[in-house]
Amino acid sequence: MVAEVRPDHETEWAATNAVASKLGIGAAETVRQWVRRDQIDSGSRPGTTTEESAQFKALNEGSRRVPAGERDPQGGLAFLRGRTRPADLRS
Repeated sequence: MVAEVRPDHETEWAATNAVASKLGIGAAETVRQWVRRDQIDSGSRPGTTTEESAQFKALNEGSRRVPAGERDPQGGLAFLRGRTRPADLRS
């Protein structure tokens, strides 16, 4: 919609404000972000697409989950019992 009214305005921001007003959206910044997201998703602007972002999010969520058999039953206390802490260097 912004692209359609852009020729009628001096700047893209003015066109964005006009569209926001027509749609009854109080913040033109919201419309500007939608336009940027559409430009990125269509490939006309560099950036991470919505689809890529969803894939990264899914991969990241999967890497956060630790299978039940691999959890530390001591809750991290084994680290302290193993005396793997560095020695106190104070003399």
